[in-house]
Amino acid sequence: MKKVFVMVVKSITLRAFLVLPWMLGSVGEVQKTPLAALTEPSSNYEATVKKESQLISINSGTTYYVSGSGNDNNNGRSASSAFRTIQKAANLTQPGDTVLIMNGEYRNSNPGQVVYITRSGNANAWITYKAHPGHSPKIKHNAWHGIEIDKGASYIEINGLEVEGNNANITLDYAKSQKKNGGNPLTNGNCITLDGRKNGRSRHIRILNNKIHNCGGGGVSVIQSDYITVDGNEIFNNAWYSVYANSGISMWQNWNSDNNTTDYKMIVTNNKTYNNRQNIEWLAVGKITDGNGIIIDDSRNTQNGSTLGKYRGRTLVANNVTYKNGGSGIHTYESDHVDIINNTAVLNNQSPELNGGQIFAADSSDVKVLNNIFYAFPGKRMNGNSRSTNITYDHNIYANGGNIVVRGANDIVADPQFVNLSNNDFRLKANSPAIDKGTNFSAVKTDFAGKPRPSGKGYDIGAYEYQHSNTPTNPTTPNNPTPSCPSN
Repeated sequence: MKKVFVMVVKSITLRAFLVLPWMLGSVGEVQKTPLAALTEPSSNYEATVKKESQLISINSGTTYYVSGSGNDNNNGRSASSAFRTIQKAANLTQPGDTVLIMNGEYRNSNPGQVVYITRSGNANAWITYKAHPGHSPKIKHNAWHGIEIDKGASYIEINGLEVEGNNANITLDYAKSQKKNGGNPLTNGNCITLDGRKNGRSRHIRILNNKIHNCGGGGVSVIQSDYITVDGNEIFNNAWYSVYANSGISMWQNWNSDNNTTDYKMIVTNNKTYNNRQNIEWLAVGKITDGNGIIIDDSRNTQNGSTLGKYRGRTLVANNVTYKNGGSGIHTYESDHVDIINNTAVLNNQSPELNGGQIFAADSSDVKVLNNIFYAFPGKRMNGNSRSTNITYDHNIYANGGNIVVRGANDIVADPQFVNLSNNDFRLKANSPAIDKGTNFSAVKTDFAGKPRPSGKGYDIGAYEYQHSNTPTNPTTPNNPTPSCPSN
């Protein structure tokens, strides 16, 4: 037990998401690159996901069953002889295998993690962990990780699970008493972690359709990995109590596993991230710096002695709804080749200490910020590009009186006309100025709700495409407002 604990602590304490410098930067000028001159990657993210899904669909391996009422002495080959722990199945998996997880609550037996994935699939035979159809399993933990993918495990899919951390058992006073303690998993634990710093780097991982919440550390933390897709997840109430400056989704120090510079390799799409907030100062600097919805962080590999060099692959951040986070909704820091397209960012920068913007780039290059809705607190920043080059903002909407630091030729200031702002329903009303005002970015063919783009004469701005021929479907956002900070 002690050996596992110490090993994980060493891994975690190396982390440093240094986003403080953007607070000190000067206001930049908007990049004047004509939209006609912009080039998109040769393949779009939907094609990438479809191709990998086809590969998964031809798997012909073993199916293992896990149940809250199972027994690890069973053979795991049927629902009636299911294992009790997911780890039992994880220890047996081979390429092409599927682990079907049935109803039940799955907890950690040590301070390391509930599920430790170290066995790989391959390009034609992924290993898939997913909820059994009709079931809602929950991984609930007070460890360093709910799910940890380590030792270079690759070609793994995590799909349709709920991962819940330990926030409900922590008070803010207790967390403050631990603000110098980097070795406490009760306050610092992540929900899902991919960490390539020590035991081998992972590639081709898909985190899909999960509910990820209430972890004192990060929601989804991706470190020194490649070809990662984070899609369709609901990620909330994370980063509250950790001393490591976490966020809802973070991709840190991306790794070049090959020389592909044309396709999207890091993909963050169709996620809902909210109420992720840093309430404890980052141990390294003694200040509040993060608690973002989504951050693409240090893909240049400048921190902590990394020798990986600059990440040359492309990153897509599209169709995300990100709101009421303590830090930004979305931003890049010391990262390049990122397209931030058709996102809706509302009332982020909840932390009084933070004013970076709803969506912005800092110390970055080759970043396109197109077709996004920015809805900021009056007087707080909408966006920014401090110490950055080749940053393009265009066809965005800015609302609610925030400070527009940089503005593109086709950016507009207008009320986006959400269906119900107070209930976090960010679909567009029929009279929204966002309708048909976006630029054509053909890599993004559907919206947050899975509806086709475009629906009308042109692409809409924001995560939702107004469907002209259909009555809008029921909102996929919560029916009640989310509190802006922990209640305890």
